[in-house]
Amino acid sequence: MQSLSPSLHRIVIVGGGAGGLELATRLGEKLGRKGRASILLVDRGRTHLWKPLLHRVAAGTMDDNDHETDYLAQARWHGFRFQQGTLEGVDRERQCIRLSRFIDTEGSEVLPAREVPYDTLVIAIGSQSNDFGTPGAAQHAIALDTVTQAARFHARLLNACLRADLDDVPSDPEALHIAIIGAGATGVELSAELHKVVRELVAYGLHRIDPERDIRITIVEAAPRILPALPERLSAATAELLNKIGVEVLTNERVTEVTANGVHTASGHFIPAGLVVWAAGVKAPQVLASIGGLETNRINQIVVNDRLQSTGDERIFALGDCASCAWPGKQTTIPPRAQAAHQQASYLARHLPAFIRGKAIPAWVYRDFGSLVSLGRYSTVGSLMDSISRHSFMIEGYFARWMYLSLYKSHEYALHGLRKVALDTLARLITRRTAPHIKLH
Repeated sequence: MQSLSPSLHRIVIVGGGAGGLELATRLGEKLGRKGRASILLVDRGRTHLWKPLLHRVAAGTMDDNDHETDYLAQARWHGFRFQQGTLEGVDRERQCIRLSRFIDTEGSEVLPAREVPYDTLVIAIGSQSNDFGTPGAAQHAIALDTVTQAARFHARLLNACLRADLDDVPSDPEALHIAIIGAGATGVELSAELHKVVRELVAYGLHRIDPERDIRITIVEAAPRILPALPERLSAATAELLNKIGVEVLTNERVTEVTANGVHTASGHFIPAGLVVWAAGVKAPQVLASIGGLETNRINQIVVNDRLQSTGDERIFALGDCASCAWPGKQTTIPPRAQAAHQQASYLARHLPAFIRGKAIPAWVYRDFGSLVSLGRYSTVGSLMDSISRHSFMIEGYFARWMYLSLYKSHEYALHGLRKVALDTLARLITRRTAPHIKLH
């Protein structure tokens, strides 16, 4: 890549999730390639995976290596730069961000603590699970915020199955009991994937495991119904399907403690479980709570105006799950969904070039296209918004499944373009015919 002129406007994007990476890619094409601005993406990892797919990595129905995007390669192909690092602070007076030291798994320093200057800063570091300080949650439950966490759960699941297959009568009856805390989209989708996966694992020679006897999946939800953020009819349809496949659903049950062998609730209920997943609630990373003196809310999100600018500094933008943006006409803020991050990235890609030239930019308007929940091979259900009446209508089955898949394809298209997406999709279809449908390692 050509050397950068010191006079170029420096746009730094922190966070390579769905919104951050899409924004870096589009600005790289629009400004970086043409030498009109310097675009730098910063992320603590080296690869990107669309976060709504993490439940499939955890279950083993998807190999993350086949779907990850390398930041360095993406930067080279699309006209921006990449630097690995974890955000530690923002110095607004000097207009620079502070990145912490990067230490590898062997304890060696790869990159020192350093400062990166900016003219315009976009913070897009997403969200993480919120265990609300529940005793034992951090020690005994696994969240699904990163590929590493999802892969760790999958390894534990495989190990539990291998141990259980040693004896005709398992020495630990609860080893294959799985408790999922939280019945939002992640928890519900994971439960359906796991129901299918453990039965397929048995077919690969683990004949001493009886799926009906040894395997139990329980969802624990504090709200009166599952999928509490989605329409009630969608929740009811999903609950009915989960009941049909044998997933136990406990609502109005607030978890008070997680132990090595199960989950305690406020009602005195105990759910024995050898594997616990925490999928209840989200919050922005703690680093944002006092970063640069910016205004944040109770879950650490940066409060932004209708142009996605932080309320304390117009040069700092925030998008995605780490941004708290008012939803006109609603009693809540924009929900932390992939479609919101995608729309925000598209908005900033379109209007940041004008902003850096000193021109006023229009307000961003969120369009709610509805919600979809995939229950694996069993079904997909959802509600779509009618663009004219703005009323929702429910969909399910193959059409809903197609719409769900199209969300991911839209994300891939934004990153790679039509040709690469088509070739990658074809390659995966061919590979799927010659490889196991679940990850066995």
